[in-house]
Amino acid sequence: MEIVKTILKVIYYMIDIAVIIYMSYYVITGLFVFINNKKRKIKNYRAKHKLAVVVAARNEGKVIGHLIDSLKKQNYPKNLYDIFIVPNNCTDNTKEIAEKYGAHIIECQGNVASKGEALKYAFKFINQNFLEFDAYCVFDADNIVHPNFLRRMNDALCSGFHVAQGYRDSKNPSDTWISSCYSLFYWTQNFFFNQARHNMGWSASINGTGFMVTRELIQKNGFNTITLTEDIEFAAQCALNNEKIAFVKDAITYDEQPLDFSQSWKQRKRWSIGTMQCCKYYSTKLMKVAFKSKVPQAFDMSLFFIAPFIQILGLLVFIILLIYNIFDIQVYDISRFLYDYNIFSLALVYIATIVISAFVVLVEKKKVKRAFKGILTIAIFMLSWIPIHILCLIKRNKIWEPIEHSRTINIDSIIDMNVK
Repeated sequence: MEIVKTILKVIYYMIDIAVIIYMSYYVITGLFVFINNKKRKIKNYRAKHKLAVVVAARNEGKVIGHLIDSLKKQNYPKNLYDIFIVPNNCTDNTKEIAEKYGAHIIECQGNVASKGEALKYAFKFINQNFLEFDAYCVFDADNIVHPNFLRRMNDALCSGFHVAQGYRDSKNPSDTWISSCYSLFYWTQNFFFNQARHNMGWSASINGTGFMVTRELIQKNGFNTITLTEDIEFAAQCALNNEKIAFVKDAITYDEQPLDFSQSWKQRKRWSIGTMQCCKYYSTKLMKVAFKSKVPQAFDMSLFFIAPFIQILGLLVFIILLIYNIFDIQVYDISRFLYDYNIFSLALVYIATIVISAFVVLVEKKKVKRAFKGILTIAIFMLSWIPIHILCLIKRNKIWEPIEHSRTINIDSIIDMNVK
């Protein structure tokens, strides 16, 4: 019996240590946000590069007009960019509204099942029919774009980057507790992940919208994504090719966040399944490149893809402790301490999430009153990832499901709200 207990203890410590090391890695890398690396600062250059703005749109008639309007108000020479809307699987008037606002229309020929496929078609179409563009800037149809976005992406191009991610902000941080939590999630990712890695000389992560990629890179490597999360998959492909992704903090995109839990559940299921798909297809390749070619961002991306499994293991640790407690199997570490003082531990963790969230809101110069709902509920939001991951691990629905967008607000109103 003692041998069995010893084996069970070893299994527990192996799982718990793996979880603790994983969490420590993100704490340590996140701290690099406080190290100001002047060499990594993207300087200002004169307007030079011609940019193709590409937007895949599926039934976005309610919001696409405001996006195009914000794009037309860019502080960038009008002769140096064009707007291309890619309607796909639409049953509304998305195409007609986009034409009314003066955008070019790229109509997909054949079946397009996902945003990734729509972007692939658009890149190929523009590459074959227009020779003057140096890079593509990609947005979602529900976005509003800051007037300096294209100018700052031009600066990233002039600085030598072939891929760059902008700052993903929120159109509606105060609408509901869900939209507030999403806003906090992205602000935290911008600060502790993307900015920290940019300071380190590693790669930011593509966040699905508000990113730039050069025509040269697309011609060289293509845009061949097959998962439900084309953004992080493309980031993995960049890592495999040792292509660093810049983070351009002041190239801002305002994104519409889901309003209710059911919308959020559906969207995050897609993210979870896509991350698991990327883990399956890319993790081994990324590890090989990381150690063979000494590419740190490849190692970083491979760890990013195992996040759903680590979160499930984190839950498993406390389930094991519950079982071990019944059978009097004694283990001693930080997780056991937290388990023994569960009420105190829960209170401590909850307070920590409030403090960290409030800190991010302040340091990112957001308004506390607009993020207050999220500050109080972000702990619940983050815990809800675990059942999503478990469900997706058991049953993976590989169908891309769109999220309806309806929050209409113009760029002038957003800037005004952020100034006042």
